[in-house]
Amino acid sequence: MKRTISARVGRGSVNHNTRKFHAKNTDPERSHLNITYCEENIKAVYHELFDEALARYNAKQTRADRKIKDYYEKIRASKQEKTFHEIILQVGNKDDMHTGSDEGELAVEILEEYMTGFRERNPQLRVFSAHLHMDEATPHLHIDFVPYVTGWKGKGMDTRVSLKQALKSLGFQGGNKHDTELNQWINHEKELLAEIARQHGIEWEQKGTHEEHLDVYNFKKKERKKEVQALEQEKEYLTAENEGLTAQIAEVRADIQLLKDDKEQAVKDKEEAEKRAEKAEKDLHSLEERRERLQPVMDNVSKEIKEYGTVKTLLPEAGALERATTYRDKKIKPLFTQMKNKIAAMAAQVKELAEEVEKWKHKYQETKQAYNRVQKDLDTVREEKQQLFEKKQQLQDVSDRYDRVVRVLGENVVEGVVQQDIQEQKVLEEKRQMEQMPKGSIHERLAWGARKSEMENKQRKKNKTKYKGLEI
Repeated sequence: MKRTISARVGRGSVNHNTRKFHAKNTDPERSHLNITYCEENIKAVYHELFDEALARYNAKQTRADRKIKDYYEKIRASKQEKTFHEIILQVGNKDDMHTGSDEGELAVEILEEYMTGFRERNPQLRVFSAHLHMDEATPHLHIDFVPYVTGWKGKGMDTRVSLKQALKSLGFQGGNKHDTELNQWINHEKELLAEIARQHGIEWEQKGTHEEHLDVYNFKKKERKKEVQALEQEKEYLTAENEGLTAQIAEVRADIQLLKDDKEQAVKDKEEAEKRAEKAEKDLHSLEERRERLQPVMDNVSKEIKEYGTVKTLLPEAGALERATTYRDKKIKPLFTQMKNKIAAMAAQVKELAEEVEKWKHKYQETKQAYNRVQKDLDTVREEKQQLFEKKQQLQDVSDRYDRVVRVLGENVVEGVVQQDIQEQKVLEEKRQMEQMPKGSIHERLAWGARKSEMENKQRKKNKTKYKGLEI
């Protein structure tokens, strides 16, 4: 039997996928049949993937304003990347693979087999939420993932969010603007799903080949509609490219200014480090000289102590008729008193010198350690200075290319493009705000609905005027 194979990008509503709320097209009584393959907190996944890279990146930054506090919040606020992506896969439709039927059960079996090999095929797509829904008309699979790349050599973190680079690492290089890495990957996954379905006896029925059976009028009308859609798509691509170019120019200019500031700061840090290293070296040399001066004094003290150890051999001889008390009082006691006083003085001197030596030893070690730290800081500053120089060269190349664009196209043209982009960004932001229903009272919501309806009517009239004459 023949069945269609569907693989498309989803909106990424995790709360809907996990059935934290039920839409009108769901049957809550069948929700217990849904299969959950994984359900993880996306912020925890971000910590798992990027915390180490974030620490490495922040450690290299000399300025606090260039450090990233929360990588998830940074990506959430980014216009270039999304926090996560979603793909939705389905076999057949509600008419031929209805939920609860034998064909629907076959679709579930095929989707389960497909899901089994998804992570292994796509290691750079970190799956954090995957659900197979059987409480809607047709069984289908939601897979939510964070695309990331490791070992990044460009600007920023060495492990980062990037759909384009993640898919490139999987072998999808992309072609023209209509044959992107994402389109190639989705088509590849669709073919894999079709192959699994074929093994279960289902042939892929590819739609879109019946136009030749239409009458000439409807066929040409359909073709013209395709052309208009292609033009609209091309406009979107050009607008996105222009936005990227403008953002890149602004970013390069900011980076050049930051590099200038970093270079000036690095030069100051280098000079300060060199001064501290020179002072530490002088202090170290002075301590060495002081130690050398103290050493002979300590050697002399040690020599005198040894000499006094032979005092008993230096006692005077007693006279032949001299009494013992006289000998003791007049010869021995004075000598002992003299020796005792000198030994006490020497002991005090030895203690003082020992304390002085220990103090200078301690100061010597502290100064030596400070010198080593300063020398290490100096080496780090020199390395950072070299890195900044290389980064400045790269950014200078980008700046030169921008100046070349200005020379070729003219400053007025480039400025016009930039101003146009600013206005389009403003319009897009207003549109985005309008598309978000306010959380206020019912009156505010009704007023918002009226304004949105008015804007949509104006846009339809504008499009009708724009493409007037293209209808057949």
